[in-house]
Amino acid sequence: MTPCTANTSGEDYADFIYRHNGLSMQELYEELENPCLDFVNSNYVIIHAPLDQVLPLSLERYPYSSIPKLYALLDTTSMEASGILAVSRQPKFQADGNGALIGLIDTGIDYQNPVFRKPDGSSRILGILDQTLGESFTQAQLDEALQSPDPLSIVPSTDTIGHGTFLAGIAAGGSSDAKDFIGAAPLAGIAMVKLKPAKQYLRDFFLIRPDAIAYQENDIMLGITYLVFLAAKYRMPLSILISLGHNQGSHNGLSPLSQVLNRLGFFRGVSVSCAAGNEVGFRKHYFQPMAREVKFAETELRVGSAERGFTLELWARIPERYLVGFVSPTGEVIPKIPFIQGHETRVIFSGESTVITVSYQFSPGENDSQLIFMRFEDPTPGIWRIRIYNTLFLNGKYHMWLPNHEFTSEDTFFLESNPDTTITDPGNAVFPITVSTYNHLASSLYIHSSRGYTANRQIKPDLAAPGVAVYGPGIGASNPMIRMTGSSVAAAHVAGVAANMLAYSILTGNAASLNNQSIKSNLIQGAKRNPNFTYPNREWGYGTLDSYQSFLAMMP
Repeated sequence: MTPCTANTSGEDYADFIYRHNGLSMQELYEELENPCLDFVNSNYVIIHAPLDQVLPLSLERYPYSSIPKLYALLDTTSMEASGILAVSRQPKFQADGNGALIGLIDTGIDYQNPVFRKPDGSSRILGILDQTLGESFTQAQLDEALQSPDPLSIVPSTDTIGHGTFLAGIAAGGSSDAKDFIGAAPLAGIAMVKLKPAKQYLRDFFLIRPDAIAYQENDIMLGITYLVFLAAKYRMPLSILISLGHNQGSHNGLSPLSQVLNRLGFFRGVSVSCAAGNEVGFRKHYFQPMAREVKFAETELRVGSAERGFTLELWARIPERYLVGFVSPTGEVIPKIPFIQGHETRVIFSGESTVITVSYQFSPGENDSQLIFMRFEDPTPGIWRIRIYNTLFLNGKYHMWLPNHEFTSEDTFFLESNPDTTITDPGNAVFPITVSTYNHLASSLYIHSSRGYTANRQIKPDLAAPGVAVYGPGIGASNPMIRMTGSSVAAAHVAGVAANMLAYSILTGNAASLNNQSIKSNLIQGAKRNPNFTYPNREWGYGTLDSYQSFLAMMP
């Protein structure tokens, strides 16, 4: 097996995620004519193959975990509320991020914006990997571009959406020209991975909305590899910000991307901050244990008139085993679909155009789990009833998740939804610092802030940070300041504080002892807690971000 030299970023290549030396990876490699590889780390590899060799995509041919999932974007008084400005006023802390690197994987960065430049006009950005161009750019190239009358002729990387630019500003922006804004780590180095849009074959397989912004799991994984190598090149500690998420998987933090992030826990001087998501209120999660004595449980799912299709996942712990059947809005009944090893069942309704594909999977890359993967094509609008049959009863517990609200119609939801266990992947992973969102002006939780815990009851989120109507940099020639809301904004505050802690550890000679777990511990110790609440809890984790108290917790 040799590394990839072909251009695999186009629509004529398919991408798969595999563990090294796995039997299924070897079989796939032998089945395909001319696959090539991109190595993520010592555990994971991305296999690229000509698309015409792999279609139609199905769980009969490829393991669930090998198909890249699609991630959505998770959308300064906030600095004062977080204790960040209080720390910056203390000379003994020197909490400005100087000496640390903040790495983002997002929509790109407006590198011409003054908040990302030094006083002499040179760039604070040490590198940009632009997957849409298939190129990377160095700090020297950025400096050359900034001195040119036509910067984009030298470094053509842009941010047309503005999400990455805004978050880079919150985490690491310098003072604005009007002196009305400053980021959490204003002297930190910056690195940006601009993700390329998800390929059409995956958008079609997961049936996401045509207008949805989506990115592939394997591209995020390769972006992490770039950031780790860039930090090693400059010998700088690294604070990574992951501001994307999806609703698929067991919500136990065991996806390939989660495992890559968990492995970073073995690295000194690396921190990861993840957005918890904004899923509460959109009714995409169902959880209601079934009784032992019932023949089947029934879940009602409303499908909107504009819905062209969607996927639905049921997850449970083995050895408990579930099967499903359906009742359509027109009353057509599909009885219990039997389990056939390695086979997908395609259900065609006689009185309507709906087609449902059902796949039963056991331990699909997730330990001790059963997955029922359901793919609804051209679903009839109205109330669908999903019948769940338990054929080996232990406790009757199972979860069901629809895709993120960004990927489906707002009119498609569970009638009896559950707002808990709605943190998006990779926020359920053990290693990252997972951040929920609150309104720092009203001291209240953001209405859509995703809630924990994980499905196996790990404590997530870890803490909350400001993320409602936060002020930060926009894009464009005039570089206007804008406001943005969402858990990605909250996580950007924490990523900046983590960079400050990493920089402070260098200053005090404690860099060798500081890792993500110790940063997380300091943040939890310093967090503000309301005496009326019990901590940890599903909404706030261990409290709200207080950088000043967290720095005090670091003091000997």
